[in-house]
Amino acid sequence: MSLHWKVLAWMLAGVVFGLGLQRFVDGAPRSGLSLEATESGLVVMSATGPGAKSFASGEEFGAVIVARGSEEERRELLSSPSDFHALVSELSVGEVLWIEAGDELRPVTLDLDPSSARARWLAPFDMLATIFLSLLKMLIVPLVLSSIVCGVAGVGTMKDLRRLGGKTFLYYISTSLLAICVGQGLVNLIRPGIGADLGLSPAMAAGTREENFIEIFVRMVPSNIFEALTDNGAMLKIIFFALLLGVFITKAGAPHSERMREFFESFFAVMMKMAEGVLALLPYGVFALLVKVVARTGFAVFEPLLLYMGTVAAALLIHACFTLPALLRIVGGISPRRWFKAMSPALMTAFSTSSSSMTLPVTLRSVEERGKVSSKVTSFTLPLGATINMDGTALYECIGVIFLAQYYGSLPGGEMLTFTQQGFIVVMALMASIGAAGIPSAGLVMMLTILSALGLPLEGAALLLAVDRPLDMMRTVVNVWSDSCGAAIIARSEGETAVLDAGSSA
Repeated sequence: MSLHWKVLAWMLAGVVFGLGLQRFVDGAPRSGLSLEATESGLVVMSATGPGAKSFASGEEFGAVIVARGSEEERRELLSSPSDFHALVSELSVGEVLWIEAGDELRPVTLDLDPSSARARWLAPFDMLATIFLSLLKMLIVPLVLSSIVCGVAGVGTMKDLRRLGGKTFLYYISTSLLAICVGQGLVNLIRPGIGADLGLSPAMAAGTREENFIEIFVRMVPSNIFEALTDNGAMLKIIFFALLLGVFITKAGAPHSERMREFFESFFAVMMKMAEGVLALLPYGVFALLVKVVARTGFAVFEPLLLYMGTVAAALLIHACFTLPALLRIVGGISPRRWFKAMSPALMTAFSTSSSSMTLPVTLRSVEERGKVSSKVTSFTLPLGATINMDGTALYECIGVIFLAQYYGSLPGGEMLTFTQQGFIVVMALMASIGAAGIPSAGLVMMLTILSALGLPLEGAALLLAVDRPLDMMRTVVNVWSDSCGAAIIARSEGETAVLDAGSSA
């Protein structure tokens, strides 16, 4: 059985097994907050777990808003930690509590209690999933560095590099804008935010995160490249350094230019062999990941936002099934169906990991070995694409912000976004997608920036945490699909006639 069929089989097995655990094995929720009573309310003694990361020790609160976005919404005044823990025990894993801390609302996503029976069942799958993700993360920095240096140094003259780079960036900007326009059109047609029962108050904001997009470009220049190489989140810095290194290798005289180019080519070849060894574990890693995700929350937490989720999913499908295939067929002269089949291992890995960066080793292997695109093109376009080409993320950010703006605008005294303001969102979504990291839920973090710039409360973005995971998996697939389509189209434009034809039996 070929790899992509193994991945699909283990993926389905993971979903089924995870649903079985979620339905038949008890799993109590926990907030991650350790509390103590004071005269004014409750004070946080410690905050553990991913769901409580918005809190720090010493913060006080006195009220909790429960089940926001449903008919059961209520505000509870708390006087003792036992009141809070009793409240948590009534809810489900994955639901979000909104805690009134001063003038802010802080989200706390309920996680699985480590002492519950379901958590004990999930412990080995959690361990396997963590190891598998760590193996993928281990490959990111050396692969990105070596592949970009090899790609730039092997392009040839600066004229060739400018041509390839120009085509790559033109494709990335064009497809991201097309994705945003699809999302903008669909969210204005369906209008999921009008009349939505979200229970969000426009008077309260969950934090005041502000970010200047100029900082994205400032952060591209590393002050210490060795420090950047230790951080998977510093991809823009690593790419900037790799581009410069590749350029100046071509400018160095003999014998240094040849030695450096041969060194990085050898290093890249070894890293690809290492990636093949890690990817042999792909079906089992995907199984463990999906068991972990599905068994924790099931599908109940997604019900209040189904129309919003449907809008995002429909826009992603339109872009992935019509826009990108049209570009493949018209611009590249490539069969979209056959290219999709060739890219299936990368797309399934993207779905299970929710990270275009962690999927990069699989994408490189699929595009080169199954798609028959030269390493000259893949080593330049794909690492760049995994960092700055985020079609699905850009589309998601645009829909999410307009959805929340529709909700706030439909409240008494609210105002709907003008066409100019929506145009501003389009530009902001494009810039945010370029700056977003290729890690799970990075798009949700960048959405806060756009909401801040529009003056909208930030608690709405935090509400979307409850449904972000499945949407994150879907938009990562679109991101990786767009990267692979770009590599194929650019390869054809460079005169490569063997693209896909030689791999028709894949």
